[in-house]
Amino acid sequence: MASDHKGKVVVIMGVSGAGKSTIGDMLAKVLNCSFLDADDFHPLLNKEKMRQGIPLSEEDRIPWLEMLRDVLKENLVLGKTVVLGCSSLQKYYREILRCADAAYEHGSYASKVQFVLLDAQAEVLAGRLKKRAAEGNHFMPVTLLQSQLDLLHIDDAEGIFKVDATLSPQVIVSTIQALLVSKQAID
Repeated sequence: MASDHKGKVVVIMGVSGAGKSTIGDMLAKVLNCSFLDADDFHPLLNKEKMRQGIPLSEEDRIPWLEMLRDVLKENLVLGKTVVLGCSSLQKYYREILRCADAAYEHGSYASKVQFVLLDAQAEVLAGRLKKRAAEGNHFMPVTLLQSQLDLLHIDDAEGIFKVDATLSPQVIVSTIQALLVSKQAID
């Protein structure tokens, strides 16, 4: 509903190196809302595993996703809009986050939580991860990229927006804005 001013969540998703934090932060500024980086919510043990090149297990991920869902739910209840940068690689993980919307019906994909996939080729992502590692800017090693790519699964029925992550950050943010406006007009 175009006149509905209640909160919404935009999840900028994708594998490590796609640009979730950069784009999410820029989009939040444009939308005049908060940006949450899901990495900030990982317990120290998860970060240490990833730093050592050990992929996270479901037992590591699910409590983290449930914590994120609860934070998103609090924002939605308060009528706030928030942008979340979160890998959200599997449909099941996205379903957990969609449940932040109290009115969400499991499997319907109609939620106040909208996903935007930042999509890029593995070589581009690997190059970005190597650059970040050399700068000491991230705990995720390039060796875990393939495990993330293997986990990434998108079902077309979910209505996830896909944006080319190799475009300039400004173009990506403008594209996401246009997609959100077109979705709002349809709702």
